[in-house]
Amino acid sequence: MRLLAIDTSLEACAVGIAAGDAARILRSETIGRGHAERLFSMIAEALDAAGMTIGDIDRFAVTVGPGSFTGIRVGIAAVRGFALATGKPAIGLSTLAVHAAAARETAGAVPVLAALPGKGGDVFAQLFAGDGSPAAPAGNGPAAPFAAAAIAAHAVLAGAGSDLVAAAGAAGAPVIHRASAPDLAVFVRLALATEPTGEPPRPLYLRAPDAAPAAPGPAMRP
Repeated sequence: MRLLAIDTSLEACAVGIAAGDAARILRSETIGRGHAERLFSMIAEALDAAGMTIGDIDRFAVTVGPGSFTGIRVGIAAVRGFALATGKPAIGLSTLAVHAAAARETAGAVPVLAALPGKGGDVFAQLFAGDGSPAAPAGNGPAAPFAAAAIAAHAVLAGAGSDLVAAAGAAGAPVIHRASAPDLAVFVRLALATEPTGEPPRPLYLRAPDAAPAAPGPAMRP
C-alpha cells in the first residue's frame, strides 16, 4: 500500500507518504496561512524523496476538519483531483479522530474526548470509544456538555481545546496532549488502517460561516 496523506486543516501544511505499513516520508511546516501556495511544491518534494510519482500512489487521504475553512478546502480539492486523475480511492478523516488516535497510542484503548478551541470560548469536540469508533457525533458549542460527556464516559482529553473542556467540568479527566494540528505520523497510520467507502472526501463543517449573504435590495425600476 502506497499512501499519500495531506493535512491542511489547521496551522500546519503537511504531507506524508507511506509504503507498506509504515510512513517513509513526513513533511510538515507550520505556516498558518498560504496552504495553497506551499502544498503542491511540498507534495512534489515528498514524492521525489520517496522516489515515487502520483501515479504510484494507491490511496489518498486528507483531513476534512474541523479547522480552517480555506485550508480544509485546499487539501480536499487536491486529494479529490489526484483521485479523479489516477482512478485511485481517497478517504477523509477528521482532525478530531486523528487527535483521539494519538491519545490512544499514549494512553491505550480508552475513551477519548478530542477537542479544539472554537470562537467565543466554544469548542469543536467529539467523544470516541476505546476502540476508536465514534461514541457521539462531532459538534460545536459550549464546553460544559462535552465535559459532562467526558466524565460520564471516563474519557481522557486530547487536543488544543482540552483545557477549555477541563475548566468546564472535566477537571478530573487526564489530558493526554494539547496539540492543535494533527500528528502527521498518526494520521498516516490511521489512514492506512481505514478502508475507503467509495465516497469522495467532504468538508466537515460544524458551524455556520461567519459571513452571511447580503439581504436583497429594493427592486430596480425599469
